[in-house]
Amino acid sequence: MSYTVAIVGRPNVGKSTLFNRLLEQRKAIVDDVSGVTRDRQYGVADWNGKSFNVIDTGGFVHGSEDVFEKEIAKQVMVAVEESHAVIFVVDATTGLTELDDAMARVLRKSPKPVFLTVNKVDDNQRMLEASEFYSLGFDKMFFIASASGSGTGELLDALTEGMPASATEEIKAEADLPRIAIIGQPNTGKSSLLNALIGEERTIVSDIAGTTRDTIHTHYKLFQKEFILIDTAGIRRKSKVHEDLEFYSVIRAIKALDEANVCLLLLDAQKGIAAQDLNIFSLAVRKGKGVVVLVNKWDLVEKETQTAVIYEKELKKRLAPFSDVPILFISALEKTRIFKAVETALDVYENRQRKVPTSALNDVMLQAIQAYHPPVVRGHPIKIKFVTQLPTAVPSFAFFCNFPDDIKQPYKNYLENQLRQHFDFTGVPVRLFFRKK
Repeated sequence: MSYTVAIVGRPNVGKSTLFNRLLEQRKAIVDDVSGVTRDRQYGVADWNGKSFNVIDTGGFVHGSEDVFEKEIAKQVMVAVEESHAVIFVVDATTGLTELDDAMARVLRKSPKPVFLTVNKVDDNQRMLEASEFYSLGFDKMFFIASASGSGTGELLDALTEGMPASATEEIKAEADLPRIAIIGQPNTGKSSLLNALIGEERTIVSDIAGTTRDTIHTHYKLFQKEFILIDTAGIRRKSKVHEDLEFYSVIRAIKALDEANVCLLLLDAQKGIAAQDLNIFSLAVRKGKGVVVLVNKWDLVEKETQTAVIYEKELKKRLAPFSDVPILFISALEKTRIFKAVETALDVYENRQRKVPTSALNDVMLQAIQAYHPPVVRGHPIKIKFVTQLPTAVPSFAFFCNFPDDIKQPYKNYLENQLRQHFDFTGVPVRLFFRKK
């Protein structure tokens, strides 16, 4: 297991700022509204040649009535259990509070090393005031200002000191795993699907749209399968994005698309496919990602013998021209066909990696071209002489011919369909390029 450090503390002490500082990138949403970080957020930090995981948690509120704050407290406990060490962040500007005390009591019971980190110490006066935190009784104490980064070096030195060197190798190995993103509109059941797959409450699930605001990575290792699952905040239409936070989430979801190899596009069976879903779909295709369409909440739909067939046909009509996509009818709550969804996603990942030998490619494609010639242009027959696959992440093929600019879309579609038929690129966008021979 790679070495993991959790950042905990009450709301608004600067946990996410510290998280971003350790990762040297803006991954967590930072805002002055308390309770912005609701789920655990994961990232990888590097220091002195050692890599380790960092978990950013929501603010801990002891004995609160708020539905989210109760969930956050639960998440904090899970994060502490999952980690090897804990960074407990307190705020020098507000001084010691009851919440800090409550948190300290919880952490003192934990066998994990706790690094008490007093944030917002940016002058000598604050340094003096911050000494009251010694009363919490933790022997490892650090004074930092995470906004400017002062003092974080000492904290990182202390963190990495006791870290086994083997942890770094494991993190590097994770980089080569298939990455599958769960994408879709808010409230289609993305978090429920993630929890059903992993079998634990990894994400806060509630009926309030926009509960998941950050993308969340989960290392999945079950049934001889290993991959990284990325759960994204629901993508919403522009007009619906009122808060800045929602705006960040949309960007974050698009970034999750960039990180993934395959996307599971989740639809709500009762609502069908909306324009927004088609946008997400075409975005994934444009970025060259593999796609599996999952129709969730299928258990709530009244069915007759042909319901699924008709539904699938309608869907493919809406997804055209790229309709060679696996469509699965699932229920995340009842766990129907969710593992089939994972298997299909891994198949699509294999399809996306597929490299076709040039000889096999030419045997098949030149025959297909013989069977159906490209139309004649200005009295000249178009001749395609040679085909080769390009060394790109997305399956791309170059066709060498005499008039590359005169090949029309219908004929390009024919060639793409032939490629799909013979070499199985189901769920993967295929790119064709025509070049002068």
